[in-house]
Amino acid sequence: MADVLLDISDRIATVTLNRPDARNALSGEVLRRLPALLHEAEADDGVDVIVLTGADPAFCAGLDLKELGASGSDLDVTTEANRSHDGVRGPFPKLTKPLIGAINGVAVTGGLELALNCDFLIASERAAFGDTHARVGVMPGWGLTVLLPRAVGVRRAREMSFTGNFMLADEALARGLVNHVVAHDDLLPFTRRIASDIVGNEQDGVRQIRSTYAQIVADGDGWETEARDARAWRRSHFTPETVDARRAAIQARGQQQQ
Repeated sequence: MADVLLDISDRIATVTLNRPDARNALSGEVLRRLPALLHEAEADDGVDVIVLTGADPAFCAGLDLKELGASGSDLDVTTEANRSHDGVRGPFPKLTKPLIGAINGVAVTGGLELALNCDFLIASERAAFGDTHARVGVMPGWGLTVLLPRAVGVRRAREMSFTGNFMLADEALARGLVNHVVAHDDLLPFTRRIASDIVGNEQDGVRQIRSTYAQIVADGDGWETEARDARAWRRSHFTPETVDARRAAIQARGQQQQ
């Protein structure tokens, strides 16, 4: 099975991160295939709404630290001026169609950034959100320092980033990070019902409103500041060996807490 899957039905494209044994971590292959499938859904006249989710048990554990520690090759995708290959800030290509995140489990670090870059989020009761950049020793590259405080408030965002502690689904709902929390087994059916409500509208209008929202909430200075600091950090503090050592320390910490 491919590391990222695309299914289209009833004018809804569902893109699924499909590395369940690796908690859908972002390998180099995922980072290549995900934008390609989003491009495909965007270009398909039979698609009006896109849903992004993960194969259980996780939504996305962030960058594949095992691969990153071995080569460092997949870090470049997230730090080059926060831009995808077609010049759009963040992890996704240029989209005009609504993108809903269906968060089925943990969304960590780069996985949290994937979620934050969706138009809105629907969460399983099993979802949890964490920013562990500081634990790993890599820096945000997809707008986390802009999008997380916008979603939950700057003080809560700072706490999440400084500590690496997780926000569970109920708190995420209370703070406005997610729009709905539903029973795990109902996540995709519920998300598809919301998507169908969008499909039933006039699509040119939906896409224009989406574009207007994007322009209103854009914060170009914040994105550029994050990109600048991420590049500087990588030059002065990052090597594959240090990431590998930090990964081992995180695993040891997890074992101690069990």
